[in-house]
Amino acid sequence: MKVSDVIVKCLEAEGVEYVFGIVGTEVLDLAESLSKSNQIQYVNVRHEQGASFMADVYARFAKKAGVCLSTLGPGATNLLTGLASANLDHSPVIALIGQADVGRNHSESHQYVDIMKLCGPVTKWSTQIMDAQTVPTVIRKAFRTTQMEKPGSVAIVVPENFLTQNVANQPLPIQPLPESVPVMDTIQAARTLIQNGRKPFIIIGNGVVRQEAHQELQTFINTLQAPVTHSFMAKGILEKEHASNYFTFGFKENDEVLPGIDEADLLITIGFDFVEQLPKDWNKRKIPVLHIDTVPAEINEYYPVEVECVGNIRRTLQILNRSELPAKPWNPYGNLKKRMINAYHINDHQPKINNGSFTIEEIIHCIEKVSSENTIVLSDVGAHKVSIARTYQPKKPNRLIISNGLASMGIAIPGSIGAKLACPNDPVICITGDGGALMNVAEIETAKRLGLSFIIIVLKDSMLKLEVQQMTKQFGESYGVTFQNPNFVQLAESFGIKGVQACNSTEFETVLTEALTTSNEPFLIEAVLS
Repeated sequence: MKVSDVIVKCLEAEGVEYVFGIVGTEVLDLAESLSKSNQIQYVNVRHEQGASFMADVYARFAKKAGVCLSTLGPGATNLLTGLASANLDHSPVIALIGQADVGRNHSESHQYVDIMKLCGPVTKWSTQIMDAQTVPTVIRKAFRTTQMEKPGSVAIVVPENFLTQNVANQPLPIQPLPESVPVMDTIQAARTLIQNGRKPFIIIGNGVVRQEAHQELQTFINTLQAPVTHSFMAKGILEKEHASNYFTFGFKENDEVLPGIDEADLLITIGFDFVEQLPKDWNKRKIPVLHIDTVPAEINEYYPVEVECVGNIRRTLQILNRSELPAKPWNPYGNLKKRMINAYHINDHQPKINNGSFTIEEIIHCIEKVSSENTIVLSDVGAHKVSIARTYQPKKPNRLIISNGLASMGIAIPGSIGAKLACPNDPVICITGDGGALMNVAEIETAKRLGLSFIIIVLKDSMLKLEVQQMTKQFGESYGVTFQNPNFVQLAESFGIKGVQACNSTEFETVLTEALTTSNEPFLIEAVLS
């Protein structure tokens, strides 16, 4: 069996359903082997960055590794942004990357760059096949590494001369990842810390979603009755009306929950990743921390850990919930929750048609109104990302994707393809600015070809609004952050899909409802903001 066939057999053994990529000369044999698979669908995309974004978002919803493919040189470099994004957001992604014959490694050569060195800083692990006999071992290690806490991206570089070699190796047996829980002395220390605290504040991070620990966490929160705030990537753990829900934190400006955190005498962080927001930005008082996570804390002066509960988050919370935790109800000073609701426009559902404005907040409330609890929303990066993080309240966990580690513009349209393939029966809504939309707009053709149905909302204001705001505040004016746009309705039609313009909230709600109820293909809404 040739090596490319062995690679595909290994992917099948790992449960891979999709491989996203673009074929080049160096991976033709791998493409031919994929064509013979009855289990794996190869998704040929329009740009390798789109492939890695698709693999990333697919992995978050499918709860298994996403796989992407490229050839050497520019194909490999195009993957890098998506691999870095997956790595910082702790999404398990494996990249199979073609490379020149190893005989070309030591001299200047066409399209040859050292891909391993390129991938090293942006992946959890990168390796190159140096012996055809090791392929099953490398593939098994790659899947184990990418999914082990904390997950991240892995790059496997495959020189073209190995793909056609014949080997007798078969996929290695798959063993489940080991799970650990804190010892009982640690659990007791955590309980004592909570008992002694008068005002604990709970901070929820992305790890709770990754480990599907939201039910155990809800029990924990309902017992303590202490205030709770979420990072961008952990929204939906608590319903909007929950008494303990103090919504989102992690903003560079106007982070309204910080006075409540400052009032606490104990911070309970659960599944929190520093990439979501550094502690120096939300724990200036250096309040003691109870750290509950899958890996030991990265301790610094603004993260003074008193007790570390390291292990599987779901099982750790189960044990804590059986330890007769005390109730610790308290409300931050000054009616903080009401102030946050007003500042974040959380319950502001009134349209503003009469004054001629049309805002992202109106769009968000319309989505909340007409969508189901299973609706998946993907936010691209820009000023609207901040508004979505503040205002939008998903009805379930892992129903909102906000790229927040690398914060990559362009993720939303290809990410929607990954989401729809992982959750074909769930509505998917992508919200992107006109800047991010055009970065990977070609993937609309990929979605159309695959027969996928999701909604693309393009926020049209002809500027990089966040940068305009920042430059105006700092310099009194902005420069180099405005542009012209195509007619997005006509652009959608050129891809063979429906496009409709909406200029106010009434028009938008009508169009969105139509798209959710009748469309069986991508549907683009051009939302012209004031």
